[in-house]
Amino acid sequence: MFIEQKIWDKQQGWHTVGNGKLDTPAQIVFVFGDIELVQNTDILSDISKSYPDSQIVGCSTAGEIIEETVLDQTVVVTAVSFEHTSIRTVCMDIESMSDSMVMGERLAQALPVDGLSHVFVLSNGLNVNGSALARGLANRLPRNVAVTGGLAGDRDNFKNTVVIFDANVRSKGIIVVGFYGTKLKLGYGSMGGWSSFGIDRVVTRSEGNVLYELDGQNALDLYKMYLGDMASGLPATGLLFPLSIRIDNGKSHLVRTIMGINESDGSLTFAGDIPQGSYVRLMKAGLEQLVEGASGAANICSQTMGMIPQFAILISCVGRKLVMKQRIEEEVEAIREQFGEKIPVTGFYSYGEICPAVVHQKQCEFHNQTMTITAFSEK
Repeated sequence: MFIEQKIWDKQQGWHTVGNGKLDTPAQIVFVFGDIELVQNTDILSDISKSYPDSQIVGCSTAGEIIEETVLDQTVVVTAVSFEHTSIRTVCMDIESMSDSMVMGERLAQALPVDGLSHVFVLSNGLNVNGSALARGLANRLPRNVAVTGGLAGDRDNFKNTVVIFDANVRSKGIIVVGFYGTKLKLGYGSMGGWSSFGIDRVVTRSEGNVLYELDGQNALDLYKMYLGDMASGLPATGLLFPLSIRIDNGKSHLVRTIMGINESDGSLTFAGDIPQGSYVRLMKAGLEQLVEGASGAANICSQTMGMIPQFAILISCVGRKLVMKQRIEEEVEAIREQFGEKIPVTGFYSYGEICPAVVHQKQCEFHNQTMTITAFSEK
């Protein structure tokens, strides 16, 4: 596996990162960048000219990750040439959030299954129900194939997200990347570091990813009560106080982040499903807990892989970035300590993450507020 990494920023334009260099043409190029920059046709044209025979995929972000650094308003490019692995990419546009599960099924069916070892997904971040998308992918993929990936971001604006496919921008796109080959070793891991507070509340009225009532009370009013003065900043301030949903009879939890509010009916729209009848709690986080969560995700990744990776993609939630602020690089540094500083790393801050919730299980779940890692090796 050969890897080459570059950054574009307003001060220097294009510059190379690290010592990696391709000896053969890249099969796939991952592009993660600020919403304004990835829509710049000159920048995308530069990438396409540099890698004319490569499959180019990526998305807009709420922050870019490369090596141990977290950046804003840049474009980070990672070109990968595998020695024993082939790639197949598919992109489809979703017209309505209600089509999320069907789109997941269609995308999965578009990938040949013979030799398929892993699927990586990048989706627009606003016009999709992440839970339904993950469910649709799982419905049509072989049980031994895991899915990881995430939703595009738009800083913390929640106004416009895009995916990049073959150097073209698509505002409603969902991309799946299929990896094929018996010598490719994949690792994945996802952890949060958030802790719940307050009492359990029952979801008494919801539809998919829209929450109307908790314990028979207006959900938006209740949320505003918890947030106090911070309620005026919704939906962005809701990233600091996600919901924890109990699953598997309380043995594990999924986290959900607010994506939008509706003042007229008092509802909250989340990035993933809020099942009616489920028990939820509000959550908060401390800096050390989040760093420990990132380190834990790397440890889980190494367990599922059975070795140190050659390359890793990190997808972390924008809510973590808002909490950690200037210390955000500590979670990336914690992962590099686990993998080794010479391992090439890229990634982005997202509006949601997709990864199996349980170690050594392939069933993918949709998460919020986690650090999710996908690691690759052909050793």
